[in-house]
Amino acid sequence: MMLNLFAAGAFLAINVLSLMIAGWRIWPRLSPQPKTLRRPPVSVVIPLCGLEEFSRETLQSAFRLDWPDYEVIFCIADAKDPVIPLIEEVRLRHPAVPATILVGDDRISANPKLNNCVKGWSAAAHEWVVLADSNVLMPADYLIRLMAAWRSDSGLVCSTPLGSRPHGFWAEVECAFLNAHQARWQYAGEALGFGFAQGKSMLWRKCMLNAHGGIQALASEIAEDAAATKLVRSLGLKVHLVSAPFEQPLGTRTFREVWARQCRWARLRRVTFPQFFAPEILAGVVPPLILSAVAAIAAGHSLLPVAGFVATAAYLPELVLVHRKNWHLSRWSPVAMLTRDLLLPIIWVRSWLAGSADWRGNKISIGSQECRLEASGLSPLASA
Repeated sequence: MMLNLFAAGAFLAINVLSLMIAGWRIWPRLSPQPKTLRRPPVSVVIPLCGLEEFSRETLQSAFRLDWPDYEVIFCIADAKDPVIPLIEEVRLRHPAVPATILVGDDRISANPKLNNCVKGWSAAAHEWVVLADSNVLMPADYLIRLMAAWRSDSGLVCSTPLGSRPHGFWAEVECAFLNAHQARWQYAGEALGFGFAQGKSMLWRKCMLNAHGGIQALASEIAEDAAATKLVRSLGLKVHLVSAPFEQPLGTRTFREVWARQCRWARLRRVTFPQFFAPEILAGVVPPLILSAVAAIAAGHSLLPVAGFVATAAYLPELVLVHRKNWHLSRWSPVAMLTRDLLLPIIWVRSWLAGSADWRGNKISIGSQECRLEASGLSPLASA
């Protein structure tokens, strides 16, 4: 019984410690922009596929960056994609910003998004290149924050997505996954020297990546961010994160969408970094809750007070972090966090069993030894 209580306490302590490290590392949303003296020309490459709920807003944000010299390159695989007229409309409203639309699909990998980016990388005119997902809402200081995070030992600067503007309960659950869970652990890991790339926003030095295989080198893994992480580490460099993550407005989400996305990401982590993925089964409230419940039953105590104490110890610090960083917080947030944690072990188990995932009509076979794009001729994924 005492061993169970000790283990439960250790899990809760690790949870609080990770929240404290992330809280120290992450700046609050809408905080003053960092200072950077470097303002070199930048190419922003954005792969797209189809229209999304916030497409107009995210497209417009790419034209309103506080940066003296940058270009925007939009990459679309299908010439009939309905997002092209919208890009044309937004581009005409911002003639001062150089913008190009490139159409075509270079099948260099089983990763549809990476395939879509190849032409943009080749066309980028500047030494500094940002690969940015189409659903990232870029603040005016987007490039300032990315460039300010670059250090002498950087090989790559990234940002995790910060879920915002959820509509409905399952979008609240998606926020709980993205923010105080995934972003928290990623920033805590980076602070401890274990930085992992995130494909939402990636700032590269073009000469560095080209000297080591170019963008094609990111095809060595099914996920381009996993390949980027391994490449940067192999060069003795580090992945660094921006001071505060950039927003991804969510809008409406269904259970099926949240489930499919989280299962796909878990499967990718399992295949690309199994040594780091395996302990994920211990994350969340379920392990300390089970251990405490077993100890309570053995001691003849009521389960309800024990469960209440564990939940409070787990979620109160998380809610404090969300509040202090000005992230999305609502009356549904505690329930969304609990729902997330109940799903975590199920998703973890499924990641070891399932061998394929669906990316907007593209069926991807994800295996430990080989990954391949099973559905041909379908539209590639623009953003995860």
